[in-house]
Amino acid sequence: MPRTALVTGGSGGIGAAICRRLAADGCLVYVGYFSSQAKAEALATEIGGKAVKLDVTSPADIEKAAELCGAVDILVNNAGVSEIGLFDSLPADRCRRITEVNLVGAMSCARTFVKPMIARKSGCIVNISSMWGQVGASCEVDYSASKAGLIGFTKALAKEVAPSGIRVNCVSPGFIMTEMNSHFSADDLELIREDIPLGIFGEPRHVADAVAFLISPQAEYITGQILAVNGGMVI
Repeated sequence: MPRTALVTGGSGGIGAAICRRLAADGCLVYVGYFSSQAKAEALATEIGGKAVKLDVTSPADIEKAAELCGAVDILVNNAGVSEIGLFDSLPADRCRRITEVNLVGAMSCARTFVKPMIARKSGCIVNISSMWGQVGASCEVDYSASKAGLIGFTKALAKEVAPSGIRVNCVSPGFIMTEMNSHFSADDLELIREDIPLGIFGEPRHVADAVAFLISPQAEYITGQILAVNGGMVI
């Protein structure tokens, strides 16, 4: 039987790369999506998986997803949103949305999907944080705080569920070339590249490779860890 995996935010750049990699490794992948139904369904058809409507801030959506997916072996909390702006200028509702999706949403999904993992004494959870969750970013304070919270959540949950044979880890991407960064000019991109010791931009496949490793047998003695995928930008 193939392992089953649910990837939240699975239709986006990084999420889609994770879905493709896990499917290539033999998993049955549930592609979680918030609004991009057509993209999610096309991806699911491509990889032999299934698209699942999942707003991670909606308890009803999470319960419906749990009914559809059943007891998954792997949960990848990838869904996320960001806002760029001065801390005292962002509207309160948009600030709350960042925390509700990036942190509370991941915790809510884990709370539901970890229960059958505990019952059968096995499973893997991988949370997708950010290098800004490690060091903080000016003009992305709420985003940084939510991603830092995700790191703390990873470490605490890893300790709690380890006796049940469940591993919980975190991937912390740096600057990854996705549609989210398409607004940067060529000059801006060059300035960013100069800050990356390896001198290259990350690609979604780099994050997917890290996730694939953390859920593999090769990582069976690894839990509660933060795997940075940033080209040396944050060490």
